[in-house]
Amino acid sequence: MMSQQGPTVDQTSVACMVLPLVAITVTSFRLYCRIQHGRLWFDDLWATFAMIFTFALLVIDWLYLQNYENYSQGVRVALYYMICQFFYAVVWCSRISILLTVVQLAVPGTLRKVLTYTTVTFVIAWAVLFAQVWWTCESEPSWKSQPRPQCDLGRNVSIAQIITDVFGDIILILAPFRLIYKVKLTKARKIRILAIFSTSAITTVVSLTHAYYVLSDGGLKEAIAAMVETSMSLIVANLSVVVAFFLRMSTEDDTCSPAQLPFARVRTFGSQPMRRHIKDPLTTTLIGVETITIRTDLPETCCRTLQNGNTDDISFNSIEGKQSVGELWRAYNVLL
Repeated sequence: MMSQQGPTVDQTSVACMVLPLVAITVTSFRLYCRIQHGRLWFDDLWATFAMIFTFALLVIDWLYLQNYENYSQGVRVALYYMICQFFYAVVWCSRISILLTVVQLAVPGTLRKVLTYTTVTFVIAWAVLFAQVWWTCESEPSWKSQPRPQCDLGRNVSIAQIITDVFGDIILILAPFRLIYKVKLTKARKIRILAIFSTSAITTVVSLTHAYYVLSDGGLKEAIAAMVETSMSLIVANLSVVVAFFLRMSTEDDTCSPAQLPFARVRTFGSQPMRRHIKDPLTTTLIGVETITIRTDLPETCCRTLQNGNTDDISFNSIEGKQSVGELWRAYNVLL
């Protein structure tokens, strides 16, 4: 148990090891899912950056807490600076990854451009916080003589963290609402997708707690709060992909796809088989269409083929209500 004065060094070390390992494991699973489905994109690249910084933060935090007596004072100061900067790196790489996931879901247009430009504001916010640590700590260098150096970041840093964290998380919560609102999904699936992206609110709560300890010079409590924020930020960045993977596993047997339709294929005698390809612009699925005859006992809920003269016309009348095939696959499966 923690003492009344706060956590011990050993307790802090355990917390700073377990939480990042969980985040790294979740990120590794996310990358595995994307690689398996051949859907790697820029959001995965930033998630990978966040994972690398998390691992580096884990190692440096351990050296800073457990073995600082073995290093010179200059090395101890350098370790503290690295902890501060890697903390920002994990948090903002995770936010950029979430934002790029939303960008990937958006169709080309104004919203996609605005979200893309917003990533630049995230990088600027990260750069400002990065620089603020330097000018705050270097203006009062007396902390560098402590056995385990820790700068008193103070009010300005905590306020800057609160403003940027709330700003970033509000964007990450509202952007999917704007996107999903226009997609013809069932209400249950809309709620499911929005709930996944709304988990960014968790990082807001954790970041406010961390800012409080920064303001009150919380010592080891500040270190634990910072590690909780970085780990939660990375885990939340992966939820959209990981949850979509398990939802796909639970519903793939119920999905109607062209390859599973019970068509009775009949080739016309005395002529070559006709094959045409129709490609939905919103999905990578390619549908091969042959000259076919439809059995009259097929249910109306399946895909219906109409033949008029020399043309083959395929319509999908009852897949998720009014939802088109392209919208269904893009909005529901593109996360994998």
